[in-house]
Amino acid sequence: MTAPNTAAAGNHGLPAVLAVDGGNSKTDVALVAADGSLLASIRGPGMDAQRDGVTETIQVLAGVVGKAAARAGLHDGRHSPAAGQPAAASPVALHLSACIANADLPEEEERVCAALRAQGWGITTSVANDTFAVLRAGSTAAEPGEQENAGSHWGVAVTCGAGINCVGLAPDGRSTRFLALGDISGDWGGGFGLGRAALWWAIRAEDGRGEATGLREAVASHFGVETVRDVAIGVHKGLIPADDLLGLAPVLLATAHRGDRVARNLVSRLAEEICLMALTAMRRLCLTGLATPVVLGGGLLTARNTLLTAGIEDRLAKVAPRAVVRIIDVPPVAGAALLGLDQVHAGPAAQARLRAAYAPAVDLS
Repeated sequence: MTAPNTAAAGNHGLPAVLAVDGGNSKTDVALVAADGSLLASIRGPGMDAQRDGVTETIQVLAGVVGKAAARAGLHDGRHSPAAGQPAAASPVALHLSACIANADLPEEEERVCAALRAQGWGITTSVANDTFAVLRAGSTAAEPGEQENAGSHWGVAVTCGAGINCVGLAPDGRSTRFLALGDISGDWGGGFGLGRAALWWAIRAEDGRGEATGLREAVASHFGVETVRDVAIGVHKGLIPADDLLGLAPVLLATAHRGDRVARNLVSRLAEEICLMALTAMRRLCLTGLATPVVLGGGLLTARNTLLTAGIEDRLAKVAPRAVVRIIDVPPVAGAALLGLDQVHAGPAAQARLRAAYAPAVDLS
């Protein structure tokens, strides 16, 4: 990527960074000044570039970016077109830093990046998988009051929201990641994984094939029906969208908290999967012997479920005893913005100001 022209901010009166965190369930956009001041923050609908295509992804972003620009008191993101010509986007920030879910392959990142460059919202543009935003959001000084620095922005990040993913970045710049394409790439976990597992165990408990579990009553109650059979038939007939199974993840966690053995075993399996990804990334980068930050993000992890968090910490300690587990305390869009501030060479004061604007964070999904 071409380095940003830092002089352009003064010439155009632009904010330093337009940050995007594009996820399956929501899209967050932020406009940030060079001193780290948060000028605008807007949430819009989710996106899936693989399922819906890049064109629809850009359409989703266009609406959210326009609202952010308006809230920040900028133009609406469009030049007045010449006669007979289509409207053309004008920059709303010096650098566009976009972290997008489901951009799992380099060619997918480049395809989205090319489409965003064509919009002209940033003088320069970078695109990364959204797990890198989680890593940057959690890459901060371990002790309160200790300043951030460029050398501290490394470690391993696992995001566990609707799905599950992991990336690693070594101090020397080497990186590693997983395909994260779901079952076909060996993944298990995330909200959808837990939701499907909850339904699987619940219906087997109901029809006698499996052991008794409180998930039977909890799953039926969650969907407002009498039996788990009704849930399965509803999903089969399309009366219950399959995506609604995501809502069973917190139901499963609550059931586990009440001591249910089946639910607790599923939480334990999720902790194992998270650690397998994190430790594999650490081994690839030779980080298991270092005080490696292991950053956790996504709704299932930022909920700070004690059973899940303890399971992760205990497993990591056995293999990488110096690893430092951090659950992000600012939303991933702040991580995307921090990546943008890195690109425009903003200092620690700007980074601290941006973090303060998001604290205390309410929704870290």
